[in-house]
Amino acid sequence: MEIIIQPTPEAGGIIAARIIAKLVRTKPDCVLGLATGSTPLATYRELVRMHHDEGLDFSRVTTFNLDEYVGLPPEHPHSYHAFMDEHFFGHVNVPRARIHIPDGMARDVPAECARYEAAIVAAAGIDLQLLGIGTDGHIGFNEPSSSLASRTRIKTLTERTRADNARFFGGDLAQVPFHCITMGVGTIMASREVLMLAFGARKADAVAAAVEGPITAMNPASMLQMHAVAKCVVDEPAAAKLSRRDYYRWVFANKPDWQRIA
Repeated sequence: MEIIIQPTPEAGGIIAARIIAKLVRTKPDCVLGLATGSTPLATYRELVRMHHDEGLDFSRVTTFNLDEYVGLPPEHPHSYHAFMDEHFFGHVNVPRARIHIPDGMARDVPAECARYEAAIVAAAGIDLQLLGIGTDGHIGFNEPSSSLASRTRIKTLTERTRADNARFFGGDLAQVPFHCITMGVGTIMASREVLMLAFGARKADAVAAAVEGPITAMNPASMLQMHAVAKCVVDEPAAAKLSRRDYYRWVFANKPDWQRIA
């Protein structure tokens, strides 16, 4: 796993956007796996800027979002459909027919999960999966103890995750759903490249366990150690508990020219 330490979340988000933009430019019909929450906002802002100022073209890109709350319709202001429209899709030219987000209102949730997995396969798989990490090490909504071979399915959110996400619901925990549809750890690991972002001191323990700890279902993000092409972009507070952070900085500063991020 490559660890990229940046001074601020904004700087980290820009680095992540450059990695994604390089893929879009070299493979215009790429398949992107996308994440929600506060962590990727700087990345989406920079991609939107690149689209408007530099002509970054998403017209052939296909996207799959990691997850969606069960019971929230797409038009609900706190659904991930609404989040993605507000922060990304409403500002770039990804065709609507190429946007995929789990249907949180599906009457048959297992069938919806199977359909979503089949759609990823039909698109020839995900080229790059963008991820955040929860304070407990979850990726997507794969909570601690999730199967490391899991595929898209329904999950019950922990009270810790619901409390962390209450800020998106005006601080009202009672409004946070109990269930979600999420890509599984196995689905994420099938992506050809993974890009995980983590910002802030609250993420430091989870990042250290994921990057330098044992591979365990109790920190699902630790499975990314087994991925052939995984990058983790963190700010200084999130990197604070990494024992080899000086080495990670040295590696990033001394890359050969052909490996540098444009």
